[in-house]
Amino acid sequence: MTWDKKEVPAELVKSIGKTYSCDLLSASILARRGVTGGSDILYYLEEDMRFQHSPFLFSQMEDAVERLVHAKEEGEKVLVAGDRDVDGVTSTALIVSELRALGMDVSWKVPTGSDAYGLTADTVEKFAADYGTLIITVDCGISNNKEIARAAELGVDVIVVDHHNPPSELPEPCIIINPKTDDYPFKDISACAVAYKLISALRFSRLELYRAEICLLNARPLADAWCVECAKIVNGVKKDTLCETIVPGVLSFEQTRLGGFLKGQQIFVWDAREQTRHLQKIFGANIEFNVYDIQNDVAKFIPSAAGMSLLRLKEVSRTAKYLDEPMSELDCFCNLFFTFMQKHAAQTFPDSVEKDELDLQLVMLAALADIMPMKNENRLFVRHGLKSLNAGKARAGLLELAACLGLSRARMSSIDISWKLAPAINAAGRMGNANVAVELLLCEDTVQRGELAKRLAEFRESTKQLCADAWDMARGEAHKSMESYENKLAVIFDERIHRGVSGILAARLVSATTVPAIVITSPPDTKDIAVGSMRTTRGIDAAAFLSNFGDLCISYGGHAGAGGFSFEKTKADEFFERLKSMAKLIELQEADERLIIDAEIPFDYMTPDLLQKVDCFEPYGNENPELRFLVKKAKIVSADLIGKPEKIHLKLVLQCGKHKWPALYWNAAEHYGNEFSLNDVVDAVFTVSRNYFNGTEREQMIIADIKRTGE
Repeated sequence: MTWDKKEVPAELVKSIGKTYSCDLLSASILARRGVTGGSDILYYLEEDMRFQHSPFLFSQMEDAVERLVHAKEEGEKVLVAGDRDVDGVTSTALIVSELRALGMDVSWKVPTGSDAYGLTADTVEKFAADYGTLIITVDCGISNNKEIARAAELGVDVIVVDHHNPPSELPEPCIIINPKTDDYPFKDISACAVAYKLISALRFSRLELYRAEICLLNARPLADAWCVECAKIVNGVKKDTLCETIVPGVLSFEQTRLGGFLKGQQIFVWDAREQTRHLQKIFGANIEFNVYDIQNDVAKFIPSAAGMSLLRLKEVSRTAKYLDEPMSELDCFCNLFFTFMQKHAAQTFPDSVEKDELDLQLVMLAALADIMPMKNENRLFVRHGLKSLNAGKARAGLLELAACLGLSRARMSSIDISWKLAPAINAAGRMGNANVAVELLLCEDTVQRGELAKRLAEFRESTKQLCADAWDMARGEAHKSMESYENKLAVIFDERIHRGVSGILAARLVSATTVPAIVITSPPDTKDIAVGSMRTTRGIDAAAFLSNFGDLCISYGGHAGAGGFSFEKTKADEFFERLKSMAKLIELQEADERLIIDAEIPFDYMTPDLLQKVDCFEPYGNENPELRFLVKKAKIVSADLIGKPEKIHLKLVLQCGKHKWPALYWNAAEHYGNEFSLNDVVDAVFTVSRNYFNGTEREQMIIADIKRTGE
């Protein structure tokens, strides 16, 4: 295996360290990972939730809030329709729990058994027949054009809360909250994160600032003139800006653009006495501006801002160093006001702060389970979700499930969530019982939650066995199938494979074959329907690929890396023929067999403190893999073969300068005695983790590869 430690200019590392006040090891890791822009670095170094994007950046968010407020006031029946996976389950639980807290008449539905993905016509018609008037789809809906049109015919409104790639024609009439159909600044958030944005906006609507049209105004002197800067703010979003350069005595106020811009706005300024003096110098003493000095209000929440000018505040702003362009006084004013709005909301409705912590645990789960990229605001969601979970404030249901799975509440990482907690929730949907997972997250009875958590743990064990059985059936056939698909696809069609593990099996086949994989089966209760899962690699977009089969499919959809579909088995021959034709057009990127190294660690730094550096780069996941280090000239001072029933793993101890590191090297027993032995001096590529045993915590290395020094 090739080891690859990218060379980065020392000047770049020093610049990152100086500009963003971080140590040189962190700066070198950021540079090596290509995280060099301020807007990207921000989400690695900052944890404050004020850096998340406003929910009102969704163009139809206010429409969604108004529709929900109307439904509450009128006592309407609301249905939340979700999907069967972790993202769908958490989204459903999040919306339902919030609407119930508001006293609304809300029910929910997720697919069970062999139910189809997404909103179905049957669900719409039954809900309408029961006098329902509003459906909220979560983690689905964006492709349900027919069903949403049918809902409109029956007098049922629909709010689509989704994050999947949209079809060429969007469903209508409905309100759509989806980052991929909007100008939202970050497209790759989970459906649960979109649901979180909706309830955040709904909570904000209780404030007096909701829908208020506010103008922030700042006048400042130039060499021979004055600059008057204004920003229109609605619901915490900058809607418009104006900058007028005015020479006193040349233009009257009416001749500038300020009159039209300020009309009907509440005008907020920073230091009213100084701003009034500036405006009178510009337009004369006879003109009066009705302004409100927000400085004292802001200082209640940000005491350090008291008595400071905007000019001085922008010089000490944490945000300023992350901007590509120098921060203006107006930018500084806007940031202060946005922070004030968030803190004012928290003080006015303190119950929302605790709810927010619990909500972010679900958003964290969904982000990791749905393999969202660990960048931008996803990092904030996961960090805060993990922080509250590890602080002993686990959301009802998650506490019981973690206990059933043997997870320590004292310290859970993003890896623990991805490999243990999330799969247990996913297992419920795979086994056709997604409703059990939703019930767990909504249940108010402690004893009942314990029973539901046990069921999820049992589903996980059943899923493991089904996966093992499916692997035994499919691994040989998958390699054979590649010959029929230009060696660019691995395709399995086997009715013995349980529908719930088709996605897991496809992912495993991708690892085994290094090409995209498709696994198709047929649920026992719908023998005339074939259901498939696709997982991809090497630059192939699953959602785009499956769109080529839209006319043959009953349903299809997904993301770049994963997709699902179904079709009538009578169309199987046509489906596979087209699949063979499409395989000829696939252009696979070269497989990456490199072992990417983030940093070489000298012996002086090979101490338990290295774990703190690992913690700084949490959360790990898609597009932010675990930090992988290189240490050179370490000595193997202990080696044991371990494993049951076969001893196929290695337990080592490496002497790294003054410190001895316990290490695990999985599936490496055959290398011992051939490629390296006891007392050899070796170079090792590794990750660092914590090992918990008998209530104690100790650092350990997880070896990725070892070579004798000099080889």
